[in-house]
Amino acid sequence: MTQIRVPRHDPADRPFIVIWEATRACPLACRHCRAEALPDRNPEELTTAEACDLMAQVAAFGTPPPLFVITGGDPFQRPDLFDLVRHGTRLGLPVSVSPSGTPTLTRANLAGLREAGARAISLSLDGSSARIHDDFRATRGVYGWTLDAWRAAHDLGLKVQINTTVSGHNLTDLAEVVRVVHAMKALTWSAFLLVPTGRGRLLPGLDPHQVEDVLNFVYDAGAFVPARTTEAHHFRRVVLQREILRRHGDDHVAVLGLGPLYRELRERLAELDLPVRRARRPPMDVGSARGFVFVSHLGAVHPSGFLPAAAGDVRRERLTDVYRTSPLFAGLRDPGNLTGRCGACEFKAVCGGSRSRALALSGDPYAEEPWCSYRPGTFPYQDELAAALH
Repeated sequence: MTQIRVPRHDPADRPFIVIWEATRACPLACRHCRAEALPDRNPEELTTAEACDLMAQVAAFGTPPPLFVITGGDPFQRPDLFDLVRHGTRLGLPVSVSPSGTPTLTRANLAGLREAGARAISLSLDGSSARIHDDFRATRGVYGWTLDAWRAAHDLGLKVQINTTVSGHNLTDLAEVVRVVHAMKALTWSAFLLVPTGRGRLLPGLDPHQVEDVLNFVYDAGAFVPARTTEAHHFRRVVLQREILRRHGDDHVAVLGLGPLYRELRERLAELDLPVRRARRPPMDVGSARGFVFVSHLGAVHPSGFLPAAAGDVRRERLTDVYRTSPLFAGLRDPGNLTGRCGACEFKAVCGGSRSRALALSGDPYAEEPWCSYRPGTFPYQDELAAALH
């Protein structure tokens, strides 16, 4: 059975990954933007010296250090970006950058990242065509800039992760996105379930049954591309369910009650006739405050970039202390605090649902995942499942 990967170190002691929002400045006005980015930089952003101190705080978690990702906005709006990447690399941090698909995404800038020591970049691909992607990003030309940067990054030896925001605009296009991801040889493809925060509050959400169809499609796509999810922690439940059902030869469509969206996506995926990968990429058991921490452009420490409650400030406190001891982080790491169906669910220790989406839609970060259709205790083979979870 495919196992759920767990971080090598206790997630209560250190994060697996630290995301730093270097700036909210960005020339785009994407429809889903968490940061509600603006064209100009905020004068209260962390200075170069403060950013270097933040990276020292990340390194203080110990060896091997957490992954360190510089995001935005558009990180290229900071003129000190290369210096920051170089400094983080000198501290021993594995540094990646998540640039926006803007005219700053040039081969020269990517070469500068590579020379400074960046290991990887992540790019957004929210549709398989310019029409779909550029409409979602509200700017013409973004699709072309993204593909050009993807090719340049490969040529320069940078690894590329592709992130796809899943919303109503591209539900039936996801198989075509997988086709592009496979053709362009991405290191990883991550399907990100929209969190209704920032500008994303204005977008129509998915219903739980559509989400179930999408997550099962992502599982299928994992046979052909290295697929994972973001803010879709119940994908780990789906992986366990599908593996058990596969061993028993059961029809997962019938057992899991999958709908027409899943059938359409699965049929299109089959028509693509992609070669099967030698091994699947198991999902990582990481979530808000549990292996994951986000630092804003102003230095506020959050369990996730999509969870606006702050637990501290790196200008006044050490990130190690906030992560390990703040009541918010400690509380979110305890599955016993979950309520509703999440609190009663047998998968809660390995899933836990999106705390960001729970807060956005109910005002309570411990409420049940609103985009999950699973009813606790209804999956067959409970004994086998219990063995897999322990």
